[in-house]
Amino acid sequence: MAQEAVGMPPRGTLSRWKREQAMLKTLVVDRDTEAWQRDPAFAGLQRVGGVDVSFVKGDSASACASLVVLSYPELEVVYEECRMVSLTAPYLSGFLAFREVPFLIDAVQRLQEKEPSLMPQVLLVDGNGVLHHRGFGVACHLGVLTDLPCVGVAKKLLQVDGLENNALHKDKIRLLRARGDSFPLRGRSGAIWGVALKSHDHSTKPLYVSVGHKISLEAAVRLTHSCCRFRIPEPVRQADIRSRDYIRRTLGGPGPPTLGQERSQKAQRPEACSTGGPAEPTGQELALGLRALSLQPGTQQATLRR
Repeated sequence: MAQEAVGMPPRGTLSRWKREQAMLKTLVVDRDTEAWQRDPAFAGLQRVGGVDVSFVKGDSASACASLVVLSYPELEVVYEECRMVSLTAPYLSGFLAFREVPFLIDAVQRLQEKEPSLMPQVLLVDGNGVLHHRGFGVACHLGVLTDLPCVGVAKKLLQVDGLENNALHKDKIRLLRARGDSFPLRGRSGAIWGVALKSHDHSTKPLYVSVGHKISLEAAVRLTHSCCRFRIPEPVRQADIRSRDYIRRTLGGPGPPTLGQERSQKAQRPEACSTGGPAEPTGQELALGLRALSLQPGTQQATLRR
C-alpha cells in the first residue's frame, strides 16, 4: 500500500472533491469517438500514451510523474518525460485523481507545447475509469481534463455495486484459459462496470479494464489486449519502469523493477480543487479551469526518440 502523507485534508475538502467528481462525471463520453476505435485492427492509431506516478520509498513528500508515448502497433517508446513532484496530501480511497491527475495534465500540456506531433491518441492509465464508487475514477478524471480518450487498467478489483473478489469471482478467473479471454463485471444493479481480462498466457491474475473517456468498453478491452507483451499494457509498464529508474538515478533509490514485477506504491499528491465563491461552477467550466492549472516546475527529463 502507498505510504500516507502526514495529516488529513482540511474540513470540507472531501465534500468539494465529491462535488467536482459529480460535475465532471457529466462530461464523460463512454462511446467511440475516433474512427480508429471502430476499426478491427485499429487502423489509424499511431501513438498510445501511458502515465504513472511512482512513490519514493520512505519519503511521503516525493514522487516521480512520468508520461511515455509509444508507437502503435510496434509499441516502441518515441517520447518520455519524468519529473519529480512534491506531495502534501494523504492517499484517500476513491480520490486518487486529486493527488495524481494535475501532475499528469501538466506532463500532457508540456508535450503538446514541445512536440504536438507526438501527442498520444489515447492514454492508458494505471487505475480505474467508471469502475469506481462514484463512477468517476482517475482515468475518467484525466480523460475529461485533457480531452483525450482514456482507458482505466487496474490490477485489483474495486469492490462496488456488489462486485467482490469472492469464491464466485475466483471461479470465473480460473475459467480464463488463454490470452484475451475475459468476462464482464456485472454489478448487483445489472450495470456492467468493466471487464476482467486475461492479458497474458502465463498470468493468473486478470486486469480490470474500464472506460475512462471517449472510448467504448469493447474498444478499451481490445486496445488493452493488443498493448500487452506481458501482463501489464506496455504503455503503463514503460511509464512505471522509467519513473522508477528516474527516481533511482535522481535520488539513488532502488533500480527498476524486474520483468513482471508489480508496482507496489503510488504517489501522494496535493489537493487541487476549486476554492471559488458561492456559485458552483458547471462541469464544463470546472474542466476548463482545471485544464488551465499551472503547477510548479520540478526536476524533469524529456527525451524524444525518432
